[in-house]
Amino acid sequence: MAGSRTARIAPALVAVTALALAGCAGGGTASGGDPQRNADATTVSLTIAANVAQGGKNAQEADWIVDYVIPQFTKRMADQGVQATVTLQPSGVDDEQYKTKLSLDMRSGGGADIVALDGIWVGEFAQAGYIQPLDQLVGPAAGSWDGWAQIPDPVEQLATFDGQRYGVPYGTDGRVLFFNKELFARAGLPADWQPTSWQDVLDAGAKLKQLPGVDPIQLNAGTAMGEATTMQGVLPLLAGTGAALHADGKWLGDTQQLRDALGLYQSIYGGALGDPQLQQEAKGRDKSFQEFAAGRIGILLESDYFWRAVVSPTDGIAPMPNRDQVVGYAKIPAQQPGKGLGGQDFVSMSGGSVRALNPHTEYPQQAWQLLQFMNSAEAVRAQLGTARITQRDDVNADVLGNDPMLGFVATQVLPITAYRPGLAEYPQVSQALQEATGAVVAGTAPDQAAQEYRTALEGALGGADDITSG
Repeated sequence: MAGSRTARIAPALVAVTALALAGCAGGGTASGGDPQRNADATTVSLTIAANVAQGGKNAQEADWIVDYVIPQFTKRMADQGVQATVTLQPSGVDDEQYKTKLSLDMRSGGGADIVALDGIWVGEFAQAGYIQPLDQLVGPAAGSWDGWAQIPDPVEQLATFDGQRYGVPYGTDGRVLFFNKELFARAGLPADWQPTSWQDVLDAGAKLKQLPGVDPIQLNAGTAMGEATTMQGVLPLLAGTGAALHADGKWLGDTQQLRDALGLYQSIYGGALGDPQLQQEAKGRDKSFQEFAAGRIGILLESDYFWRAVVSPTDGIAPMPNRDQVVGYAKIPAQQPGKGLGGQDFVSMSGGSVRALNPHTEYPQQAWQLLQFMNSAEAVRAQLGTARITQRDDVNADVLGNDPMLGFVATQVLPITAYRPGLAEYPQVSQALQEATGAVVAGTAPDQAAQEYRTALEGALGGADDITSG
């Protein structure tokens, strides 16, 4: 699907070249393995690679794998007459370092049997041949797992590329509009606020503007906030116009939808409804958290991470003891009702991770059994230290009952969410979007910023062939 596109991006070109070399070496399933090979083995050795380390990065997940997954799975296999040895390959490094290590391992025909990937890497790894569709690796068993019925279709897209499942998602999140109910009350706005259009948000901002010392709206912009600008800013807005960032093999270019999204930035920051300086500060996002917690920001577009980890009354980085009484949340409206992606009235964006099988595994059926177990209801429940949104509806229904905000995301937001395109070019596209929003906040007209974005995109992609226009 993306042959010419991929060839223009250096990292992906390296990956494709490496794939060819690995193919010449004749390694494993990537060159046509049998899904049933070693299916009847009575002694099995499996490994799990994840960017975790006991006592270090993502320690809770590492402990879960070592203390729960491995002993429970090996016991189950023993009950079937199979002696299984399962080992965790920890990393605990920077995500890009971990990604590079996985790539080097897998392109040489090595690597762990199960690999944990950021969802944004799935398409890139699939294009490079490092991972393959589950139904090719394990056959019909891949489609018959009962767990699929518990994973909402939009969440399943996290592990999908070109319409095929490459793994199983684990954990996700959702983006909403948070608002301060006390400020809303002072501004004459309802505690159960739910805007149905961008104009509703701007109208609420205009009322909040009358309160001294309050910035009505915080919508992340510019390059200082990095990917937070893309995920908590421009992508939800694009979704609200009905535009996907990548569709039909092309990246979104200088379109009316992009100009509309940038126009909303202009309305907010050019209309004194937000603090433009905050978007340029190196710690601007952290400062926005502190200001919201202090009652100086009225509306903030963020993920449920903000609720769980930022304003959590007990252990948040900007704790709000009265969070449950003061912080409200609402779905992100489309530009106008029915104008969002797929004709939706409301939109969101989500992130998350994926566990995939290595095509070079010597035990595809047993590795698939392990992957199923890791994503079973009992295993997912066992991993939860604190309430958070999981990939499974049944687990969410059990564990989120005492947290209405997370329950709201699980039931109201995940069914309408979308994910970033998992392609090698995405980081360059994201950077160009961040620059466009920053330019508008600094005073550039949306039309000009959209043109400059397209120019930057052409430079990143090596031409205009894979960019939409209109």
